[in-house]
Amino acid sequence: MTSGPIGLDLAEVAKANAPQLRDVPAAPGSESEKNEKALAIADESSRSASLDADGKEYPTAEEVETLRRSAGPVPWSAYTIGFIELCERFSYYGTTQVFVNFIQQPLPDNGSRTGAGGTDGQSGALGLGQRASTGLTTFNSMWAYFCPLIGAYMADQYWGRYKTIQVSIFIAIVGHIVLIVSTLPSVIEHPNGSIAAFSIGVIIFGLGTGGFKPNISPLIAEQYEMKHPKQYIKVLKSGERIIVDPTMTVSRIYMYFYMMVNIGALIGQIGMVYAEKYVGFWLSFVLPTGMFLLCPVIMFVMRNRYARRPPTGSVLAKALKLWGFAMRGRWSLNPVTTIKNMRSDDFWESAKPSHLGSAKPAWMTFDDVWVDEVRRGLKACTVFLWIPIYWLAYNQMLNNLISQAATMELHGAPNDLINNIDPIALVIFIPIVDMYLYPGLERMGIRFSPIKRIAWGFVLSSASMIAACVIQHYIYKLGECGKYPSSEDCESPAPINVWVQTIPYILIAFSEIFASITGLEYAFTKAPKNMRSTVTAVFLFMSAISYAIGEAFVSLSADPLLVWNYMIVAILAAVAGAGFWIAHRGLDKEEDQLNFIPESSFKGRRLSHGGSAA
Repeated sequence: MTSGPIGLDLAEVAKANAPQLRDVPAAPGSESEKNEKALAIADESSRSASLDADGKEYPTAEEVETLRRSAGPVPWSAYTIGFIELCERFSYYGTTQVFVNFIQQPLPDNGSRTGAGGTDGQSGALGLGQRASTGLTTFNSMWAYFCPLIGAYMADQYWGRYKTIQVSIFIAIVGHIVLIVSTLPSVIEHPNGSIAAFSIGVIIFGLGTGGFKPNISPLIAEQYEMKHPKQYIKVLKSGERIIVDPTMTVSRIYMYFYMMVNIGALIGQIGMVYAEKYVGFWLSFVLPTGMFLLCPVIMFVMRNRYARRPPTGSVLAKALKLWGFAMRGRWSLNPVTTIKNMRSDDFWESAKPSHLGSAKPAWMTFDDVWVDEVRRGLKACTVFLWIPIYWLAYNQMLNNLISQAATMELHGAPNDLINNIDPIALVIFIPIVDMYLYPGLERMGIRFSPIKRIAWGFVLSSASMIAACVIQHYIYKLGECGKYPSSEDCESPAPINVWVQTIPYILIAFSEIFASITGLEYAFTKAPKNMRSTVTAVFLFMSAISYAIGEAFVSLSADPLLVWNYMIVAILAAVAGAGFWIAHRGLDKEEDQLNFIPESSFKGRRLSHGGSAA
């Protein structure tokens, strides 16, 4: 791919890419004069001593503007973390895939005590109805995405990512065991006891999942970033000089990380649907638990080979204190005025230690660069504030689209198998997007920046909901049961092949590539390095907010209101996408500037390092 920074201060580029230039003072005069002098310094330095201790040559500011960029090699340790994520997602999605049928559908008429429906029957257990299943599955997802805030705090403040992941795995295993108990035939016979055990298991399970999620994605990207934090020059066999760009490498790592997520989800979901259908719910909870037990084993074996950043203490509190300091004198009873004051050019400059001089407070132990890092991280968090509406559309496939499938002609396929079209599409299209779509757009001169990608994610999620709305309309129109195809009295499905749901599922899959993967990448690349779990948790927490919003739609999640449900969600996603682009399109121009901010010397109570960190 080729891409040059837009509107960069070339003095900063030179300093960011060449350690030997960090102490060169900024050239006086106009911006153009500063840039010309920076180029001269960078070029002279590159001719004399542009190699680091490992023999890597750093690009000059002119080369950053002109040379083609490429992703670097992915270290093998990252692949083991990807496999850990595959196992965890197998366990999570394999288990939660059968939640809807377990809660909503009654025990089948074939006399099964395990809930297995067999070839022609509908699997079920508790028979609490669609609204109960939607409510409980929504709570499970909301809880699982709230808990990352806890896991991120423990990682950044006390334990570090590695230890937090291990503790979270243990908690999740306990939750798995409680869920297994709730599905035993002798427990299902007492629905009140079963739903109580199930609810307790969901709470424990979600706590473990929440501690795992905000730490595993930064950990995999750090396997490359901590070894290759800067751009460097590579000479190809053809003689072409290219820039190996860590930002592009991180983007590629997250693409394939997400592919591993969906391979695990795909295998888990398909396998557990058939385990539920032909054996019973207990097996569909036992098998994911067994797969999940591989995670602590791999983590232990690789404990001395992972690059890790240790916890740094009260960095979050200091970041919030910095923001409060910058807000002094900027509050107003008029919220518009307050927001305008927050966006003023001197908002962060006025809070930098160098600006304050001798008036700097004692708690301000960081440098100017860390202020820039915090500013960048907060920009990412403001980007994420729009994401709940995107997830509101995505979440329809976790409950309502599964129920919609049950009202159409299944032709022998379980209704909760159909949504595996989504991970199948992701596994197929992620490599295509990475190898052909993104490079093709770059060759055409189109910079498909993170902000553009997320905006298109909104557009495609809205299109997916429009497709679901149309399908639901024809279910009501063509089915013998009219607008009540989910009622127990309805014995005939609507004469529509269930595979028509391929349309909304493929659209939502493409939206994930553009919005969800990019969100993880944005959290990692824009957060201060000692707050990466926290900023990732903020991105994940947007899902919890989305599920909370989704609770307001539970009353629409039943016949005859489902057309309105999909229509309203489609409109919200479209409006939010437009608002997102209007609010953040200016960040496109800052993308490279934000990525070129060097690492601060402020590390909290410890110094970061790679290898066998604490």
